[in-house]
Amino acid sequence: MLDVGCGTGYLLRSLAAGLPAAVELAGIDPAPGMVAAAQALVGDDPRLSVTVGVAERLPWRNGAFDLVVSTTSFDHWEDQEAGLRECARVLAPGGQLVLTDLFSCLLLPTLLAGHRGRARTVRRADRLLTLAGFRSQAWHSPYGLILRTVTATR
Repeated sequence: MLDVGCGTGYLLRSLAAGLPAAVELAGIDPAPGMVAAAQALVGDDPRLSVTVGVAERLPWRNGAFDLVVSTTSFDHWEDQEAGLRECARVLAPGGQLVLTDLFSCLLLPTLLAGHRGRARTVRRADRLLTLAGFRSQAWHSPYGLILRTVTATR
């Protein structure tokens, strides 16, 4: 599993505890301070690794992961389409992407909040997912009206 925008590695550690059969749980984050915090919290579990880097240039081989997740970092990716292409590249055939972020049904509130040109709506995100080669997009609303999760298959 790969966590793109892993921050302090909370999700990685939680999944490691809940998935003892998982072989590799990796995280990447552009903030060196977050990666340092994550590395300090990883402990001695050899399955866990965290590195500094960005979604647009993932340092893993093609098809390295069965699952790629990203929680509330997608809006910060410099080039969302390139980042999604990289997520698709490192996913094994049939692998799953789980992407959770702030997505609105309407474009106007997202433009007022800044980040023009970013996929802040479901429609724009669907378009980028399709361009990156994902299929079977399914949207979920885990928390309220704006925080949305999309699952997609490579």
